[in-house]
Amino acid sequence: MDIPEIEKNLRLHVDRLAGLIGPRYLQKPKTIQATVGYIESQWAAMGLIVKHEHYDAFGDNAVNLMVEQPGKRRAEEVILLGAHYDTVYCTPGADDNASAVAVLLEVSRLLKNYQPSRTIRYVAFACEEPPYFAMGVMGSQFHARQSRLRGDKIVGMLCLEMVGYFSDSANSQTVPTAIPKWLHRFFPRRGNFLAAIGNLASWRLCWSFRRGFKKGTKDMPLFSLCLPESVNDIRLSDNSSFWDQGYPALMLTDTSYLRNPHYHQASDTPDTLNYPCMTQVALGVAEAVKRIAR
Repeated sequence: MDIPEIEKNLRLHVDRLAGLIGPRYLQKPKTIQATVGYIESQWAAMGLIVKHEHYDAFGDNAVNLMVEQPGKRRAEEVILLGAHYDTVYCTPGADDNASAVAVLLEVSRLLKNYQPSRTIRYVAFACEEPPYFAMGVMGSQFHARQSRLRGDKIVGMLCLEMVGYFSDSANSQTVPTAIPKWLHRFFPRRGNFLAAIGNLASWRLCWSFRRGFKKGTKDMPLFSLCLPESVNDIRLSDNSSFWDQGYPALMLTDTSYLRNPHYHQASDTPDTLNYPCMTQVALGVAEAVKRIAR
């Protein structure tokens, strides 16, 4: 495994999305066109066939991008790895969510020659951010609804949501306010880990992901937990779109605003990310996807 090459690729993807293109939202269509073009060109260069999934988002055309690696023995069963590519209007969105798109692209590159038993589907989602969030027009909501209508057997959805900000400083990690204070002592207080968070129905997926991730990387701590959806913090990304359709799903995250002071700020720039840690995330996620796909 060429770790320097992985880190180089991750830096390049984040630089192109958050540095060169900047804020990415439908009301600034040229940024969306550039983003879609970049993601598509990266997948095409890997020899993958890119499909476009168009839909209406409050009168604007939105598009999800997806590629698939067909399974060899259980092709009807799908493991989906996804990340949203849009931002809120005021931020270049390095962590939110160029970091996740970068890992999505790199995992698909690492696994491009892998022959899975189950089908692996990679999706870059439109419209996760406000004003679309939880309004029925998120790219992930559209894709999850269409998947359910088609009868797709998605055995696990892995949502990459902000995976680039890490800190070893004491008390750099906070705990969701919905968690009772007497439980806080069981939560990490240094923001140096990746979190894999599921709802209660996704516990099997969470266990399988954990075993695969830990095999793929020895250097990235993983905090995995399944919680009731009444803890609203766990529903704040594309994973919730799949829970709503009855699919098991996990949010893979650096915990966003619970750690990163640049969340939804103009200061969310490429230089604030930890690329060696992102490299370990990519390695761990790739191995977890392989485990679940076989």
